[in-house]
Formats: sequence, structure tokens, C-alpha cells
Amino acid sequence: MTNALLEIKHLRIEFETRRGILVAVNDVSFDVRSGEVFGIVGESGAGKSLTGQAIIGLLEPPGKIAAGKIILDGRRIDQLPHHEIRRIRGKEIGMIFQDPLTSLNPLYTIGHQLVETVLTHMPMTRSKALDHVVELLYDVGIPAAEKRIHHYPHQFSGGMRQRVVIALALCVNPKLIIADEPTTALDVSIQAQIIALLKRLCRKHGAAVILITHDMGVIAEISDRVAVMYAGRMMEIGKVQRVVKHALHPYARGLMDSIPSVRKKLKELKQIEGVMPRLTQIPQGCAFHPRCPKSFDPCQSRTPDLIPVDETLVACWLYRKESRS
Repeated sequence: MTNALLEIKHLRIEFETRRGILVAVNDVSFDVRSGEVFGIVGESGAGKSLTGQAIIGLLEPPGKIAAGKIILDGRRIDQLPHHEIRRIRGKEIGMIFQDPLTSLNPLYTIGHQLVETVLTHMPMTRSKALDHVVELLYDVGIPAAEKRIHHYPHQFSGGMRQRVVIALALCVNPKLIIADEPTTALDVSIQAQIIALLKRLCRKHGAAVILITHDMGVIAEISDRVAVMYAGRMMEIGKVQRVVKHALHPYARGLMDSIPSVRKKLKELKQIEGVMPRLTQIPQGCAFHPRCPKSFDPCQSRTPDLIPVDETLVACWLYRKESRS
């Protein structure tokens, strides 16, 4: 946790329903260092987006943080009142959503929205803010930015809208960017451009990035470290190349093996049998054990914690001596 910009400690997110309390994120801990890209990968429903929403204070009721701490740059932010977390959102933490139209108001030009964001968080005159916005739009690859600032979101293509959203997230130089599936709605050629753009700009501005996605190709391309998430828990955390090539947890290994390779000829892709459990049906012990080919006695009754193994953190009984004995 040394020199961590963001620290998540034992985060637990619950939903109160008529069926009782459902736990969507359970005892999640990790840190993000200044300037690094930290990827969170897993199947849909693993709790990735909820973790990002909790960090930025956008959890929708009945969802709530039931336990744990979120510490940004030495300051705890999960218990701040609404008006204070609004000041942090945008100024210190930027957000890039999967659908650009979620971030952009269709009634205002993109220039108006960017300039107002800058004026809200930075001590600038309107003319200086306008110059800053135009420069940033050029930086994210919007041609003829002086003219395009007068256009509305619907006048941009999907890829260009996502570039505008990246500019919106970066316009006040936040310390942390949370990118939630930023390339999912785009075609493959545009995805590659957006990935390269995000990586270059965050390096240039010195911002740390949490990249939330189910696409291991995106994670391998841009991330420094990666966390593999399953059924609300972290299964493995480590340097991206080590996890991609030598994943330790059976679930992480299954994800890596399911990625097609241009170097190997395969008749069929490997797959992980079964599906991730619903929140109402998460099994006791390790949540992955019903699908795990290496499951044995402790997995079905006791939940493993993350422990250090070969420069990574892994939550699996296979790597605990006491479970084998």
C-alpha cells in the first residue's frame, strides 16, 4: 500500500430487497498508485462497475456501502456528505462511462459542457477556459475543434463522442480516472484508437486509471496491474503480464485460456463450464468452487483470503499449506 493514491479496504456493498440483504461486493481490497493503469476484469455481474460507482459516490439506492473504507490521497471519502463528494467528483476523480451519452447532456453543445466543468473546478476566466477546452479537444483527436465546440452530442459519431467524454474526464486534471467499459460500444478499429488515446493522455496528465472491463485484450494492452473479480470478490491481483501468462487462480487461468491466439491453431476455444451464480445463490466457501476443476474439501466450506504467491495475490486454497495438509 506504499505511495497509494487510492486505497480500498474490505469494501462491502449490499442491496436491501424483499428477499433480504444481497451482497454484491464482499471484502474487496486493493490499491492504485499514482500514474498507473489498474485493470479490473471479470464476467458481467462480478461487481466491477459497482466497485467503480462506490469509489466515485454514484451508487444508486437500495445499493449502499455496508463496510470498508475508500481512501483517496490520504483522505477517507466514503463517508463524506453528498455536497462534498460532488466537489471531489470531476475535480479529483473523473469518470468515463460505457455509453458517452450518459455523460453528455443532449441539450447543450459540447463546448458549453466542457467550459462549465472547467469553470466549476478551476480558477479561470471564460476565455481561458475556452482556449483550454479547444486545446484538449485537439489533444483527444477532434479535428477543427474551434468549430466542433458549437456542435451537440448527436452531431458526433460514437468514437468521437467517446473522445469528447475522455476530454470531459481530463479537463480539470483529476488525480484518478475511472473508465467503465470505455470501448464496449465501439467497433474494433475505433476501440484500438481509444485505448491508445486513453493510455497516452493519462500518462501525459499523470492520472491514475482504474479500467473496468470484461475484455482481457484491452487489459493486456493498457494495464500495469490487473485484478480478476468473481461473484463480488477479488480472486487474483498482480502485474498484468504475469497474470496473463501465468495466472494462478483456476478462474483467472480459465479466463486467460479462453482468449483466442493468432499464434496457435486451435480447433475450439477452451471455456469455463457453468455460469456465475446470482446474488441470491452465491455458494458457501469459495464462490467459484462449483465450476472449478481443482476444487477440494476446504473450497466448499471456507472462503480463502488473498495471500502473496510469486509476486501476485491469490485467493485460492491450492496455495495454502494448511489446506493441503
